[in-house]
Amino acid sequence: MNRRLFNACAMLTMLFGGLLVSVVAFGQGAEGITFTDITQSAGINFTHNSGAFGNKYLPESLGPGCAFIDYDNDGYPDVLLINGQDWPGHARIKSTLKLYHNNRNGTFTDVTAKAGLDISLYGMGVAVADYDNDGFDDIFITALGQSHLFHNNGNGTFTDVTASAGLSGIREFSTSAAWVDYDRDGKLDLIVANYVQWTPETDLRCTLDGSHKSYCTPESYRGASARLWHNLGNGKFEDVTKKSGLYDPMSKNLGVAVLDFNGDGWPDLLLANDTQPNKLYKNNGNGTFTESAVMAGIAFSEDGVARAGMGVDAADYDRSGRPGIIISNFSNQMMSLYHNEGHGLFVDEAQRSAVGQRSLLSLGFGCFFFDYDLDGWLDIFVANGHIESDIEKIQTRIKYRQPPHLFRNLGAGKFEEVTTSVGEALKLPRVARGAAYADIDNDGDLDLLITTNGGPAVLFRNDLANRNHALRVKLQGTNSNRDGIGSVVRVEHGGQHQWQMLRSGSSYLSQSELVLTFGLGADAGAVSVQVEWPSGQVDKVSAVAVDQTVTIQEGKGIISVRKFARTNPAVSSIRTLH
Repeated sequence: MNRRLFNACAMLTMLFGGLLVSVVAFGQGAEGITFTDITQSAGINFTHNSGAFGNKYLPESLGPGCAFIDYDNDGYPDVLLINGQDWPGHARIKSTLKLYHNNRNGTFTDVTAKAGLDISLYGMGVAVADYDNDGFDDIFITALGQSHLFHNNGNGTFTDVTASAGLSGIREFSTSAAWVDYDRDGKLDLIVANYVQWTPETDLRCTLDGSHKSYCTPESYRGASARLWHNLGNGKFEDVTKKSGLYDPMSKNLGVAVLDFNGDGWPDLLLANDTQPNKLYKNNGNGTFTESAVMAGIAFSEDGVARAGMGVDAADYDRSGRPGIIISNFSNQMMSLYHNEGHGLFVDEAQRSAVGQRSLLSLGFGCFFFDYDLDGWLDIFVANGHIESDIEKIQTRIKYRQPPHLFRNLGAGKFEEVTTSVGEALKLPRVARGAAYADIDNDGDLDLLITTNGGPAVLFRNDLANRNHALRVKLQGTNSNRDGIGSVVRVEHGGQHQWQMLRSGSSYLSQSELVLTFGLGADAGAVSVQVEWPSGQVDKVSAVAVDQTVTIQEGKGIISVRKFARTNPAVSSIRTLH
């Protein structure tokens, strides 16, 4: 049933005394929307270095991640790309992180060296947030070996504060990470996912065909626990993994997402595991967590098998008022689409939907919910690519390079894949890994950034032809953390209701922008906004005009607005409210 037909049926039901349902004022359809590859014209010139030299070391197949970060607070998201490095004894080139400054005219400038980020490490993932509440977003880079925390100095430069923050001396195989104020004390804590116990010295030989070495599955190695760092508020962190109840050395974490799955106001933690049961840690509100994945129904597949979970995200995709979950899995396993039934229970709807049917042969990594057509319903994006370059010799139906999935939300829990209808560039097969979204040109719609393993990063501009309306919300905490992470924002327009939680993490090794975008479809009328902050403060703002980004400060309301620039991305109108 398509969306317009569903809308008409719902209206008839109400008119003739049937069930009471909510009628959605749908916007224009997805026709004419194109994701345009602007990587070259934007000045993004990056190639991931996995360090591969033929020995097929396990970490080579997993990276890299990426992030959008507005590091200079000019309102335009910049691009951060994570890189690996050559293995000892096989040095060829120096490879570093890359930070590209958004010039606000469709181009970016490489400012890596100027920012002090031209360091070499075997990087994997990234999480972005203002951990010290000074008004500037900082960077945490996960790595094989020592992960690093970079403090934003507020002048376009960063300082490596790993040691002074108490994070040094921990050498692990870290993957995704997320900032979260798990104890709601106004200071952001850090959850770091860890994969397996691996070093070049303990590398094992595995084969696909009995002769040639292949990348081993994680089943060959011992697991490693995720690690939770509590923010002490003085620039330092303490390891509270065991004290909080998160210690689990059997896990093999790749993706991490923050959600409040039971609606009690406390952020819970979801970890996607590779060949081990997924983990869902319920926040008890007293500094401890209780593992609840088995009871919730997300630990295993429907047939009781632990799948190869990669990326993960959570959002209210069907307007049920509760967050659902997506987890990208290995090829021949299909993606997971968990509907939140309430009472702590989830049901996987993927097998009965286009999401599962179309993803069966894909190997998914980065994944997230986002409203690419601004119709008010959260769609799904998945970055795909296999880990074995010669997989087609063993499994002829599986490809090494794979196109992504873009699933359009049709409402009523239904999706359709539209990858082939949004331009030639997006549907090209790639060995994709990380993925993130942001509005890079201040036109109100969400653009895409994808990384590839051993290949280039690709930046896509969303050319939204349907001109649906939207409202974007940026938060500024006072008693809560400065970014407002963990806040729930509710928007009411035309009798319809949407909500989103502002979160760090999700996807795979990557971080999207810390601004919430609410698609409003064809509705150009004013909206009301309610923000529920982690501190307990609730702010309500009425009669907010659409097609702009509003900054809401905790306890004060809207303090600035920026109108969308839908004709010229270099022009915008900014107004500060006093």
